[in-house]
Amino acid sequence: MTKKKKRNFLLVGIIFAAFLLFLALVNFFTDWLWFKEMGYVSVFFKELFTKLIYGVPAFVVLTVVCYFYLMSMKKGYYKKIGGYDMEEPEKKVNRVALLISGLFGIIAGFSIANKLWFQILQFMNSTDFNITDPIFSKDVSFYIFRLEFITLVNGILISLLIAFAVINVIYYLALFRLRKPQFFDEVAGPNEEEPSGRNQSRQQPPFGGMFGQMFGGNGQGSPFGGNSQGAPFGGQRGASRLNRDTLSRLIGIAGHQFRVLGVLLFLMIAFHYYLKQFTLLYTSSSGVVYGAGFADINITLWVYRLLIVLSLVAAVMFVLGLNKRKLKTVLIVPVIMVGVSILGGLSTMLVQNLIVSPDEINKEYPYLENNIAFTRYAYDLQDIKIREFAADNTLTTADILNNMGTISNIRINDYEPALKFYNQTQSIRLYYEFTDVDVDRYIINGEYTQTFLSAREIDETAIGDQWLNQHLKYTHGYGITLSRVDKVTDNGQPDMLIDSIPPVSDVAEIEITRPEIYFGENSRNYIVVNTDEREFDYPSGESNVYSEYEGDVGIPMTFFNRLLFAIREGSLKLLVSTNISSDSKIVINRNIMDRVQTIAPFLIYDEDPYIATVDGNLYWIIDAYTTSSYYPYSEPFTNTTSINYIRNSVKVVIDAYNGDTSFYVVDTEDPVALTLQKIYPDLFHNICDLSESVRAHLRYPNNLFTIQANVYTKYHMTDVNVFYQNEDGWNIANEIYGTEETAMVPTYYILKIPGEEKAEFITSIPYTPSGKDNMTALLIARNDGENYGDLVLFQLPKDRIIYGPRQIEARINQDTRIAQDFTLWSSAGATYARGNMFVIPIEDSLIYVEPIYLESANSSLPEVKRVIIYYNEKIVYEETLAEALDAMFGPGTSSGYVEELPSGGDDAEEPGVGGTDTLDMEQLAELANEAFANAVAAQQNGDWTAYGQYLEQLAEYLAQMVTDTSAAETDTLDAVPIQ
Repeated sequence: MTKKKKRNFLLVGIIFAAFLLFLALVNFFTDWLWFKEMGYVSVFFKELFTKLIYGVPAFVVLTVVCYFYLMSMKKGYYKKIGGYDMEEPEKKVNRVALLISGLFGIIAGFSIANKLWFQILQFMNSTDFNITDPIFSKDVSFYIFRLEFITLVNGILISLLIAFAVINVIYYLALFRLRKPQFFDEVAGPNEEEPSGRNQSRQQPPFGGMFGQMFGGNGQGSPFGGNSQGAPFGGQRGASRLNRDTLSRLIGIAGHQFRVLGVLLFLMIAFHYYLKQFTLLYTSSSGVVYGAGFADINITLWVYRLLIVLSLVAAVMFVLGLNKRKLKTVLIVPVIMVGVSILGGLSTMLVQNLIVSPDEINKEYPYLENNIAFTRYAYDLQDIKIREFAADNTLTTADILNNMGTISNIRINDYEPALKFYNQTQSIRLYYEFTDVDVDRYIINGEYTQTFLSAREIDETAIGDQWLNQHLKYTHGYGITLSRVDKVTDNGQPDMLIDSIPPVSDVAEIEITRPEIYFGENSRNYIVVNTDEREFDYPSGESNVYSEYEGDVGIPMTFFNRLLFAIREGSLKLLVSTNISSDSKIVINRNIMDRVQTIAPFLIYDEDPYIATVDGNLYWIIDAYTTSSYYPYSEPFTNTTSINYIRNSVKVVIDAYNGDTSFYVVDTEDPVALTLQKIYPDLFHNICDLSESVRAHLRYPNNLFTIQANVYTKYHMTDVNVFYQNEDGWNIANEIYGTEETAMVPTYYILKIPGEEKAEFITSIPYTPSGKDNMTALLIARNDGENYGDLVLFQLPKDRIIYGPRQIEARINQDTRIAQDFTLWSSAGATYARGNMFVIPIEDSLIYVEPIYLESANSSLPEVKRVIIYYNEKIVYEETLAEALDAMFGPGTSSGYVEELPSGGDDAEEPGVGGTDTLDMEQLAELANEAFANAVAAQQNGDWTAYGQYLEQLAEYLAQMVTDTSAAETDTLDAVPIQ
């Protein structure tokens, strides 16, 4: 090949390599552009710079150390091995050493940087917990931030030592090939006599026989190119055998290298067992304790300490064994270590079964104390406020009226029916979708009110798959729906406060001025805004309204950027589309979960983000958790996870229009969050930087509350004897949801907590004793203001039975009127379902509320048809919550709940209804019976509209009858307990 061709070939190779490098860096450049747009460049470069800061020096140091190490090997080799067959260029030997060193440095440096970068940052920025473990007296921060790093470093050092041992072998093989020592003496060929003076039976050195066979001393050839027809390494023809003196010197050189490596290896193994003793505190033991128990502390811990000593002894014996060239001396201590490990495991098991188990409570007592205390702290359960709750059922009408903040927010709508209703009535177009229903609270008509909200997003699978539709035209969702949770229309559907497109608000306090949703739960596609193709904004009658994006988000589509993103997205249209101009911007990472994961993957995010409307704008709020698996003595919250520490320390707020994504630290006492804040000072903001209007919509996440509630079923017991016997174990209460029995989930609602001055937004869950259905406690998490995150436990009396939700469900099943309706509905082809049961503490009493849904065969919309209230052995079953309240607590009770009851339309008033107060009791009874018969007939015929009207008539007649019979008593109801 001519020089010109060589140059051309080299040039083509360089261009091709540069092209491959460019392709490999496309994602890096586009990610950098996105982080720059977000204002998080320091976050983007934190990982890269940390890896470079520690990886490059590691590469340089390890390469240099390895190179000089190999050079010292070569020098010793040259010094002790003489008589070369031929001279080889010295540069070739050095190049091999440099190549080996470089490859070793690259692999080791990359591994160190990739595995340790985040642990290094945590180690350097660790924040003390100011809590010490009870065994080794180390701050908990040692386990959370430092132990993993030290363990990884030790493991990497052990790997490096093993790698050096492999490099030793490889480089010696290279030396054998490149510098040909006289390993073999010339011996007689097949037709020659053996040179005289040779003692054929000379005894070989201890390792000589082994190495002799390895290097071809049997006359059958050498693994390095020799064979029976020629000497190894190109020597003269004829049989060969090892030069024992030369081989002995070679073994001496190799032994020196292996001495150093062996000693270091056993020192690292000793350090490994030193670190391993700390892991006893956060691993499951063989007994009842999570963490180190009696057998672990008295057997396993001492086994580890013995192995530390044995490892040090093994280092000494390794050197002695190599010096004496006795394999037995080298291996005896490692074999003993294996035996000690096996015997240690057996001893732990025997002690556990023969000594601990017969007297477990006494032996494990101090360790159970540790387990209880540290688990409670790890899940933030140590400060739960416990209040005795009488549940004495002594409510008066005055009590009800004084708790209208609670009564007026009793939720009779459920998430699933509401979501189905929104999708069928508020989607407007097939390409819109409501993914989830979020619960929140707002000031509505001056009252603190609980609401349902849902975002109307584009369903990207429902629009045309044309590139222009997917990426330029259908760019955003539009608006939200909002409804009260405590009221329904006459047809049993959610009572909408914000609906339609554009959003129409019936609430003076809420006005949405920026309804476009460019970032959401359904947003997956990248989009290009400010193009020549106008964006679809929202449908309007038979036509559509179009708009142009007015926000700041997006990466400018310069030619270079268009090229980058065309490669990244695999779309040539981004590069050639005439709709895209220099004013256009590409918007990526529009899915809110992908967005936060890309920015801060070291946090765990709640799977249920929720949307809020504040000052006319829409914001997504995501709860983020800091976690660890290394908290001493803390038990993981499930058998399928190792996480044993969790805090909801970070709230993420995302502007649904502009995409601004901000991280706020809400728990300033969480050392994990504070450590992350030190690592990423430009990422995390203090909660005081969040506006009050947005802060008012933060809520205590139900996922965290569920974890805490489940842990607390066991760890509410702080007395070790009670805990060990599980004498007071709890379960989450069960309910019937739909038609199936299931464990209850935490539910948000507005409640005036007994003993407090005003109603507030809370979430709660009831407990029952293990194996029983009666209720034993109610756990509440507060969400508002300075009380945010406070947990309150209402402890019920243990000297009498307080019905739990499952027992109330059984009472409902036994009610003949309710059972009759369920049967009739089922026989008519309709489907009924029970909603969530709410356990509501009011003053010193408990009431239970459950909505009943009906879905007819010819309608796919569930409707709230009945509301059940249980209180003090009494069940009421009415069409509306207001009627149920009046029926349970007396006429007029609901007057504070609603300003005006639904009229039911023009058909609500039938002949004979008006002026019922002039009828006597007998006439009212006849009319009530007639209305009931008509309702049953309408129900059997599937005429649900008439059915509802007849039941309204029946309710009016019965209410009038109750009013007439109790008129003389109503003046004293305020002071008389409701039975």
